[in-house]
Amino acid sequence: MNIVVSSSTAGISMRSPVRWRVVWENELRLADHIELSDFFRKTYGPTGAFNAKPFEGHRSWAGARPELRAIGYDARGVAAHIGALRRFIKVGDVDLLVAELGLYGVRPDLEGLGITHSMRVMYPVLQKLGVPFGFGTVRHALKEHLTRLLARRGLATIISGVSVRSTLPDVYLKLPPTRVEDVLVLVLPIGRPISEWPTGTVIDRNGPEL
Repeated sequence: MNIVVSSSTAGISMRSPVRWRVVWENELRLADHIELSDFFRKTYGPTGAFNAKPFEGHRSWAGARPELRAIGYDARGVAAHIGALRRFIKVGDVDLLVAELGLYGVRPDLEGLGITHSMRVMYPVLQKLGVPFGFGTVRHALKEHLTRLLARRGLATIISGVSVRSTLPDVYLKLPPTRVEDVLVLVLPIGRPISEWPTGTVIDRNGPEL
């Protein structure tokens, strides 16, 4: 799960209201992709030039392409974004349908908007889709942040000690086609309780990260 969390709080008290739009990928216009590409480059760029590179050429996705997006807008344009993609992953020996969440970003001047708002917008959408779980991966450095915003509010459970294997989004002659990452797994119980999440120390995406 690509996540950007800004430490800036400037201008929060004077910001304009955020309007959320939930849209299927086929409903996006060219202008939408151009606007989102610019948003991601500006949002991910401060974390490293490599992180902004996938969004060059008006591309509005990094690895796997989402099928559904929740996009927050304010008077300045795109304020926040989170994408979702239904897919089967393998947890240990169990094939499991999930909605993977990714492409999360908040414009640097809107730290107060927070990941909680994005998740609350996406949650009822996932319920309508009938998926048993929401799923995402995050860096260990964000554990305390996400525990405070999501786990303690009962929106998600954070699982550690799991390796996630994914395919690379492109073919590179000097790199293997898959990579294995030691990350935290974020699980949102949607149609089934967290007690029914399979046990396993390896999760196979069988595709690129969202």
